[in-house]
Amino acid sequence: MRHKPTRTRTVLVDPQPAPGPVYTRPSKSQMKRDMTGLQELGRELAALSRERLAQLGLPERLHEALLAYRTITAHEGSRRQLQFIGRLMRDVEPEPLREALDRFNGASRAEVADMHLAERWRDRLLEESGALTEFAGTYAGTDLTRIRTLVRNAQKERKEGKPPRDYRELYRAIREAMAAREAPGRAAPAEAGAGKDEPPE
Repeated sequence: MRHKPTRTRTVLVDPQPAPGPVYTRPSKSQMKRDMTGLQELGRELAALSRERLAQLGLPERLHEALLAYRTITAHEGSRRQLQFIGRLMRDVEPEPLREALDRFNGASRAEVADMHLAERWRDRLLEESGALTEFAGTYAGTDLTRIRTLVRNAQKERKEGKPPRDYRELYRAIREAMAAREAPGRAAPAEAGAGKDEPPE
């Protein structure tokens, strides 16, 4: 009886297995740049007013750290606090905060521009006879009787060297007219421009 030869099967094995996922750790210099960027962002946040800072909805610990940073006067103390803020900033998304800063800065620039415009209008109303007609055409619905009275009283104050009460009130009235034009249908606040944006005398 003859035996059939046994056939052997050769299994080919790839000597180079498929590479798995590779994790690339950021370099120390990149990590340092990232931390410096977070600290600078924290410094800008700390410069915001309490009201605007509260609008950002930051974690309580970070919010308190930013407020504490503003009270530190020693250079070394503020440096260490800023480093602490940078570490806390790693737990929040930085881009929404940068976008909020851009909005706040844009609003601040617009506010300064409005202040300067109101000052120029006040100067013109006090010095140019035809400025009131132009102002009325620009800001429709303005109480011209009030503006005219304030102009006359402010001119009298200046001539007699009296305290500039109506001079300041004229500025507020101008700001009210400007605000009413920007937000039609809504009454301008009675003390628009008072306090923080009151121009120098």
